Formats: sequence, C-alpha cells, structure tokens
Amino acid sequence: MYETLKVQIELIDKLEKELQPVFAAIEKTALINQGRVLQAFRELHVDETCFSESTGYGYNDLGREKLDRLYARVFGAEAAIVRPHFVSGTHAIACALYGVLKPGDTLLSLTGRPYDTLQKALGLTDRPFGCLADLQIGYREADFTAGWDEASLDRLLTADTAVILLQRSRGYQERRALLSEDIAAIVRAVKARRPEIIVFVDNCYGEFVQELEPCHVGADLIAGSLIKNPGAGLAAGGGYIAGKADLVEKAAWRLTAPGLGAEMGAMGINKRLYYQGLFLAPHQVAQSLKGMVLAAALFAQAGYDVSPKPKEKRGDIVQAIRLGDAEQVKLFCQAVQAASPVDSYVEPQPAPMPGYKDQIIMAAGTFVQGASSEFTADAPLRPPYDVFLQGGLTYEHQKLALAEVYARLHGDSA
Repeated sequence: MYETLKVQIELIDKLEKELQPVFAAIEKTALINQGRVLQAFRELHVDETCFSESTGYGYNDLGREKLDRLYARVFGAEAAIVRPHFVSGTHAIACALYGVLKPGDTLLSLTGRPYDTLQKALGLTDRPFGCLADLQIGYREADFTAGWDEASLDRLLTADTAVILLQRSRGYQERRALLSEDIAAIVRAVKARRPEIIVFVDNCYGEFVQELEPCHVGADLIAGSLIKNPGAGLAAGGGYIAGKADLVEKAAWRLTAPGLGAEMGAMGINKRLYYQGLFLAPHQVAQSLKGMVLAAALFAQAGYDVSPKPKEKRGDIVQAIRLGDAEQVKLFCQAVQAASPVDSYVEPQPAPMPGYKDQIIMAAGTFVQGASSEFTADAPLRPPYDVFLQGGLTYEHQKLALAEVYARLHGDSA
C-alpha cells in the first residue's frame, strides 16, 4: 500500500517538516501530562491487586476505589467516579446534570446548543418523560466561544441560574473548541458574581490536550467518556465524573440510587485496562493531535476550509474539514473506513441514529465499537457539509490513512 500511495506520502513528508514546531509543542505537553499521571500512580501505590475482578454488588472493591482516586488526582478534583456502567459520555454528562439540578433551577449553556445526543435529555428537541424540562428545570443558552463581555454575563446570570454548562469540544457546530484559558476566564467571571453557581464542563475529546484540565482552573464538575481520550483505545466502554466531592456523590446517586452512590458497582474483569488506558492516554492523545494537525495541513493545502488551522492552538482532538457536498462527505467517510484495521471492507452509509436530528454517517473501523480515541470520522448530512475527523492510536496509521483518504477524494483509487 505504501508504494501505491507514494505521491501522497511524499506530499505529507514535506508538510511534516513545516509542522515540526507544532509537533514539538504537542510532545512537550504529553511529557508534562505523562509526568502528572505517573506521579499519581506512584503516590497512590497502584499494584496488581488493583486489577482484580469484582462481582455482585461490588462492595469493598479497593481497586475501583483507587481508580476513582487516581482520576481525581490526575484531573485536579476532590473526587471521581469511574465506571463501565456509564454507557456513553452523554450518560455521564446526564448523570452529572440530573444529580446537581432540581426543579425550579435553570441550566445556562455558555457554549451554545449542546451536542445532539444531549438535547433530548435536556428537553430541547422534544420533551420525553423525565427529561430536565419535564422536571421543571429551565434552560437558556448563549455562545461565549467567539467572545463575550461582562454586561452580557450579568444579564444571563438570573436568580434561578444554578449550573453553567461548558461544552469543551465543538460537537457538530462551527465554533472552535474551548481552551483551558477560556474555561478559566469564564469560571473567574461567574464565581466573582455568584460563587454558589456550579460550573460543569463536558470534557469529552479534551482530556490531556493541554497541560491543565478544567478542575485545575476552577471548574466544579466535569464528565467524559472512556472510549475517548482517557481510555487510550484500551477501555472497552464506560465514563467518568470528577470534581467537588459532594457534587460527584450527587451524580453517583443518579448512576445507582440515592444513598448507594459510589459504594457499589462490580467492575468485572477489565479493570486493568482502565488503569493502563489512563497511563497511556497522554501519549495516545499526542498521537491523535499530531495526526489532526497533519490532516489540517494536508487538506488546507488542497484548498479546503479547515478548523482548527494547522498551527492553531487546540482544545480537543477533533478536526473539522468543510467538504461542501454530501457526496464528498460520504466519500471521505468511506475512505476512512477503508483505511481502518477493522471492518475495512464495510462501506458506511448515512442513516438515522438515536439522539440525532439528521442522518449521520460514521466511519469507525475500530477495535472498540464507536471509540473516537481511534481514527474515525463522522458527519451529519446537512449543510455546510463539514466532516469531523478525530482520534488515532498511532501517528503512523494516521499518516497512511490520510494519504489514502486524500487519494480517494481526488480521484486516485489507491
């Protein structure tokens, strides 16, 4: 295959030389994050007993409890709950919000409309039984990602505002991802006015992209998915919530039941993979970032509008590429699938998916179903026809896959 893609590989080799300063910055961040993770493992005395299976109710699972403490330590939080019982990042986010909001409260999103799969849980697209709107919890939104001012924040922070929602990644929106410094500025401004308001960050796709996580800069609560950044392609499922201890416990009550919280939950046989995934995550995220920077440079030089730009500072592992045409989106995703290690012979097609308004096409030839820590692409079939590329276990695979995608998009049947 390398010989077949030789022309594209030569182009990529040239781009890599120009990107070396960006790659060096990514590797420096990875080293700092790896040091923090390693130190947490050492301080908490992680040993082989942590990996033992638990069954039934999961009482007194010391390995589970230490994994929670490990995540808390790494993410700058007081407490954490890390469980395979979270079926997705959306589930972890919903548990956090349902845990800390009560009837009469208002949730204020300062990053615009949340990701598609969360909208139904909030009651934004319809009003299913038990959604936040059905529970008489209000919702408002504004988009602070392109800039904001003190007066607009003052208007938005009404007496019933209880929780601020910040979505770190762009989702399927055109906006940029939040940087840790953006989160810090919003937290400072909110807390200066209303210190009791909870700032919650949807941290999906953002873990280990920068040196500081949201809790390091003042966020009260965060949540994410283990089949994204912190699982490093090893975790077979699950999610996490981290933050202030009382808030994490309330969220845990929504995962299990009030009064049970984080004290229960058998972890099965895969606990070692959660530990190992977290340890490898800083390196794997760096691999993903290098691949996304390369993708931005490769498609920008071909005339496509890309976001972020190749040398732009990043807040997540997602690369948006504007293809401008539904057929081009399908071709792109089919090329990503064909360049994957699993299910490479499958040709993805747009289809309805739970939680989404539009038909979605997803390319995910992954070892873990739907794992966006692995090299994947997806897009809603709607104007302006952006495709969203993310992840990658190894930079070498990303380089070969990008060469093949580029070739197919330009009429070369490599």
